[in-house]
Amino acid sequence: MGEALQTWEMVVLGAIVIALLFFAVPGLRQAARRSRSAEKDWPGFLLPIGAVILFVILLIMIV
Repeated sequence: MGEALQTWEMVVLGAIVIALLFFAVPGLRQAARRSRSAEKDWPGFLLPIGAVILFVILLIMIV
């Protein structure tokens, strides 16, 4: 399909991945810390998903 990556391309790609990890990990840690103390809202999560599943089943039955 395509050519193999050259050495400099692999180095640049590795640097981008390390930079993304460097900037993303602290934010992910803070989000995980906040989510532990957040109010749990399972009905607000499950109700829309259930509605979508029922709608897809309805569409399948109509066809």
